[in-house]
Amino acid sequence: MKELTIDYALRATWQAVARMYNEEAKNYGLTMAIGFTLLSIDPKKGTPSTALGPKMGMESTSLSRILKSIEERGYIERKPNPNDGRGVLIHLTALGLEKRKDSKDVVLRFNEVVKQHVGDDDLKGFFNTVDIINKLILDKKVYNKKTTN
Repeated sequence: MKELTIDYALRATWQAVARMYNEEAKNYGLTMAIGFTLLSIDPKKGTPSTALGPKMGMESTSLSRILKSIEERGYIERKPNPNDGRGVLIHLTALGLEKRKDSKDVVLRFNEVVKQHVGDDDLKGFFNTVDIINKLILDKKVYNKKTTN
């Protein structure tokens, strides 16, 4: 039997979640990436285009392609940032707000079903574990120049 590593469990689970979201997103004419982008845009104030990539953990090239695609679909519009003449704010259109709601409903449904099948203590343990993993990575406690050769 192959040894189950933390890395493998995280990757396999995320890939299954991503496939599930993409399958469901098709029912709304979306992809998981588009839904995630719509959810990352402030529905009232808009979001600076420069803040969107870091907020989503995406490279600017990939984000540019998604933004172009959702702009062509009429989900967003770009407006000059009144606080920064060089910047652009990404705003959701009425259709974008509708698609954002669809995306939010899908995510909330997933959370609801998981919570029905996982006890509170296990869920708290899961979130505690991912917090620790993220902190170890952020604090460079897994790999650093001293420990890797």
